[in-house]
Parts: sequence; structure tokens; C-alpha cells
Amino acid sequence: MQIMLNDKRKLIITLLLGAGFAVTSLVNYYVSKAAIRDSIVASELPLTSDNIYSEIQKDLIRPVLISSMMASDTFLRDWVIAGERDVVKMTRYLREVKSRYGAFTSFFISDKTRVYYQTEGVLKKIRETEPRDAWYFRVRNMKAPYEINVDPDLANKDALTIFINYRVFDYDNRYIGATGIGLTVDAVRKLITNYQDRYQRNIYFIDEQGKLLMFGNDKSVTGTSIHDMEGLRDIAKAVLQKENGNFQYRSGGYDYLLNVRFIPELKWYLLVERAENEALGDIRRTLYLNLFVSILITAIVLLAISLTIGRYQGRLEKMATTDKLTGLANRQAFDLLMPQIILEQQRGHEPLLAILIDIDYFKRINDRLGHLAGDSVIRQVAEAIKSTLRKSDIVCRWGGEEFLVVVKGTDATHGLLLAEKIRGAVESSVFRYNDEIIAATISLGIAAHRENETSDQLIARADTALYAAKDAGRNLVRSTS
Repeated sequence: MQIMLNDKRKLIITLLLGAGFAVTSLVNYYVSKAAIRDSIVASELPLTSDNIYSEIQKDLIRPVLISSMMASDTFLRDWVIAGERDVVKMTRYLREVKSRYGAFTSFFISDKTRVYYQTEGVLKKIRETEPRDAWYFRVRNMKAPYEINVDPDLANKDALTIFINYRVFDYDNRYIGATGIGLTVDAVRKLITNYQDRYQRNIYFIDEQGKLLMFGNDKSVTGTSIHDMEGLRDIAKAVLQKENGNFQYRSGGYDYLLNVRFIPELKWYLLVERAENEALGDIRRTLYLNLFVSILITAIVLLAISLTIGRYQGRLEKMATTDKLTGLANRQAFDLLMPQIILEQQRGHEPLLAILIDIDYFKRINDRLGHLAGDSVIRQVAEAIKSTLRKSDIVCRWGGEEFLVVVKGTDATHGLLLAEKIRGAVESSVFRYNDEIIAATISLGIAAHRENETSDQLIARADTALYAAKDAGRNLVRSTS
């Protein structure tokens, strides 16, 4: 029973400690998770978007500025107005632009002659009936000063190229052609990949209809439009209705945080996203570490508590069941042990004896020599009684100058012999207190346990036998039938 109680206490302590540590760790985790998420949405992604926008101004918008410069260049306009007489000059001009600014290609198309000039000379003449020339007539008729589009470059083996097509006007504001430069899609994609590697984010561009224009080497970006992409399709309309904003969506079992920014110079949307699970990887590892440390601390604390409580509990139990004066078991210990002893005796049908012992004329010792002398005699009598018993026999101080001996596996006949042995051992002992020699004898009453008899009934019959011994003159052994 006591062991079960101890186990329950340990279990309760373990549960309380474990629950406390777990709750603390989980609360910290969710608070940190919310803080990190808010930081990503409010600061990190917008800041990354700003940085990338600055990079775009340098890496992508710069070609727009170059094309604008070409469209307003006096050499180009004067050469066209003068009748396009020296093709070499135009070729050299375009080659110089390409070389100086690191473009993939540079070009000019005259509206008057419809000649397509590029760095290697005349490429061809454009025609309204040629589908591949449709872009020029679109530029010719548009209101905006320029456009950015992706087309195969005929002059470079149809390499997919981003063209900045700029309208050119003469000094009287009459349209005279289109000029510009081109960047390969692969080159721009490498720039985006570089952004992604640098900022550890997914980065891609869409047009005003949601069409996916460019992305890096991130294979998670699939589809031709955000209207077709898992998760994004659910927020596509909201994304395209706002020039700037923060969104969240779920795709492939992951939650993504998305920042959207409209780039008016390109008329594109810049999308910067980060998987929330990746952002929370560090604090998740911290959570696991905290839980491990919590378990370790719980185990250490539990071990310390177990050792400490076990030690003190052992002392308390010993104090509660041991007579302080004699070191024998006390009456409380007897009350705990006796029911179990009787149960074992009934199962095994073995004999069981109770011997109740009282020191004769003990009051005279106290009155003549004092209580300290009486205590000394009690201790010495206890030692004399113990010296006659087996390890399996139980002896306890019953109270005052009385002792109780419980003998297992011994019948009444042998019990009388044992009681006589105890009586003789005490009678022949020399008890001393200071320099005083004290003689002491004992009276004993024996009772053999009867079937279905309680411990109280057994002790009561032993007590009756003890009084019979006293009445018969003391220093005697008597038993009940």
C-alpha cells in the first residue's frame, strides 16, 4: 500500500513538472511563432521586396532607361531624317550601345523604310503580313512611350529575349520608328535566381492578368498563371486588385506568406514569398530542444525528489514504527504487521503464538532510582528478550514496561519452553545503572491463535494469562487454553 502511494506521488509530481514544462515550452513556441510570422509579414517580406525592387531598378529598369536614351538620341534621329544613307554608321552605333551597356542585342526599325537594323547590319524588312512582325505595328499604334515583351530574337537563333521597345519621334513629334535593346530570359532568370539565393525567398513576376512571366530555378513555381497555381488561384483576384499587399495561402501541404508589389515601370507584379514552415524551423528546433531539456530536468528533479523524499520518508516511517527508547517495533508497527501475519498463518495453517511480557515491580525501580534508571532497565530487558528469539520472531514494546512477542510456526508446548527461556534470560541478567546493580524479573502470558480469531482477541487472551502469572506470584509463565 505504501509503495503504491509512493508511486502515485511520483506520478503526480512527474505529471505536474512535465505539464508545466510542456505548457511553458508550447506557449513560448506559439508566441514566438506569432511574433516571427508578424515580423515576416510586416517587415521581412516587404523589406526584401524593397531590396529586390532596388535591384530591379539597376538590373531590369536600366535597359528601359537605355532604350529611352536611344529614342531621344540626336544621332539616331538625325540619321533617319537624313535618309538612312550610311548603314555602317547605324550598325556601329547599335554595336556600341550593346557593348557599352552589356545588352544581349540592340536594334532600330525605321517606320519609313521598314528596315530592321541590328548590330550586324540590316536584318530584314518587316511586313504587316508577317506574324513575327506584329509586335512592331503594335508598338507603332500604342499610346505608351514603350513596352516590355518577351519574344524570340530572330537575330540570335530565336533565343527567348526580353525586349524593351521604345517609340522614336523626330523633332516635330512625328513617329519615325522603334528602337531598344534586349535581354535574354535566361539572363534575367539568373538574376531572379540570384535574388532568391541571396534573400532565401521565392521570387517571380506576373503581368496584370496574372500570367507568370519569369521566375528563377525554383521548381515549386509551376503553371502559366497564378489562376492555375495551387493555393494562389484562391487569392489571385485579390492579388491583382491591389498594387501592394500581404497574403497567405497553402500549397503542397505548406503555408506560404506572400508579399505583392506592383512595378509601374515594368507594369509587372513582383511576388516575394516564403514558406512559413521554413521560417519556423529554428523555433521548432528550439521547441524540441526545450522539450528534451524539460524531460531531462523533470527526470533529474524526480530522481532528486525520489531520493530525498525516499530518505526522509524512510526515516519518518522508521520513527513512526520504532520505539525510540528500545529500538524495538512499537504498537503502530504491530497494528500494521499483525493482520498480514494472521492472514499468512490462516493460509498455511501454521501455529501462531502471542507472548505478553511485563517487568515485575517496575514502579519500585522508578520510585527508588528514578525514571532514567527505569528507562535503562527497560532497554536492557529488551536486549535480553531479543537475545533469546529468532530473526523471524517479532518483538515490540507494547507500552510502558510491557513487551509483546509474536512467534510464528511454534505450537503451545514449544511456546511454553520459549517463554520460560525468555524469563530465565531476564532473571539471570545483571542490569546496571551508573554504579547501581538492579535485579529485575518478568511475568509472561501466552496465547495460541485460534481459527478466525482477531489480533485483538489473541492479545486479550495473552493479557489474561499475564495477569494469571502476576496473581500467582510473578516471575512466572502462564498460558490460556
